[in-house]
Amino acid sequence: MHIHNFKTFCDLVETQSFSKAARLNVVTQSAVSQQLKAMESYYDMLIIDRNQKKFRLTQQGITLYKTFKEILTLYEKLNCEIQEMRNVVSGSIQISTVNSIGLHELPPYLKSFMKEFPSVNARVEYRRANLVYEDVLHGNADLGLVAFPIKHKELNSIPFATDELVVAMNPNHPLAEKENISIGELQNLEFIAFEKDIPTRKATDEILRKAEIEISIVMEFDNVETVKRALEINAGIAIIPQNTVSNEAERKQLVTCRLDNGIYIRPLSLIHKKSRMLTPALRSFIEKMKLLPEEL
Repeated sequence: MHIHNFKTFCDLVETQSFSKAARLNVVTQSAVSQQLKAMESYYDMLIIDRNQKKFRLTQQGITLYKTFKEILTLYEKLNCEIQEMRNVVSGSIQISTVNSIGLHELPPYLKSFMKEFPSVNARVEYRRANLVYEDVLHGNADLGLVAFPIKHKELNSIPFATDELVVAMNPNHPLAEKENISIGELQNLEFIAFEKDIPTRKATDEILRKAEIEISIVMEFDNVETVKRALEINAGIAIIPQNTVSNEAERKQLVTCRLDNGIYIRPLSLIHKKSRMLTPALRSFIEKMKLLPEEL
């Protein structure tokens, strides 16, 4: 048995998916199945109960998982200590992020980090908010970047920035001449909105509900880039994060107005699993994300 076999097996147990375990370890699904069979042959016992429709470990499998997990933790701790003794920051970082943060907030931080630590391989995957949490909880990602972070007993949440929610629209919209819009002026207007499970949509719905404002949602999308395209054809207005629309506003493709003098803020956080061993690379990246943009 090799250490990578232990990791593949633990990934299989935690994701309960041969395909996901294969993707995490850059092997084929067949290779994961073969490793499991080889492990059962080596220990001469069943590890997965194949009589169950759902993924379930045998009692022996549970024991193996717990032991392998301890071995992996010690192995990772050893690697961290060796890197620290050698004053080396290397390895890889897997980041899962929602589109709006990954495209409009992350780039300057990532560029600065890669310049300072060229030996670190940072990979970024764009996901829906709920899947970012799943990626981090299941070990598919080391770190997640989310808006309006949700408290979870297994996760640490580290604030790194805030953004202002603004009203965005086509330059030809009747409200485009305004610099500031009151929440009351949104009554009965046609809106381009995020889909209902998107955190910014949930926050927007709560803002409107508290103000007792009724709007007409004409389109719903799962990412801010598509929302902006709908705004460009004057299909309605939208409440979106200011940083995500700064380029279009600068090019005068869209117009933004502050909402109630900018009192509505969108908090952004970095999340990681509490039990995750933070390598020197991960710690360095987290510290980089805590900096202000002008400090990069």
